[in-house]
Amino acid sequence: MRIWYRVIYGDTDCGGVMYYGNYLRLFEIGRTELLRAAGITYRQIEEERGLILPVVEVQVRYKAPARYDDLLALETRLSEVRPHRVRFDYRVASEEGRTLATGYTVHAPVNRQGRLTRFPQDLLVCLEKLCR
Repeated sequence: MRIWYRVIYGDTDCGGVMYYGNYLRLFEIGRTELLRAAGITYRQIEEERGLILPVVEVQVRYKAPARYDDLLALETRLSEVRPHRVRFDYRVASEEGRTLATGYTVHAPVNRQGRLTRFPQDLLVCLEKLCR
């Protein structure tokens, strides 16, 4: 899935480029919108299912800087679904298509007590459909 994001002044550091940590925020925007497009929201997962999906692993490779007012393409896909984890892959590109950053996040479902749990079967099936 692809969505667009315009770099705001608050995203940048004193060098005029997007602060490196803000790419993780872009990843979050991408995965939230991918799930929403599939009819799943984090609110439903948390409130109705009692699950939290913390990031347990993250990787980012920076290739070129994004700057204030750049229009970025955020590409997100679900690349792995298992009963105890999911992996999202990301690509951040310039408006012209140049890759600026790539990465992934891995999430594990935990209950309200912070214990690792399995995805409910119906949610697992829905996530697996996104992975294809």
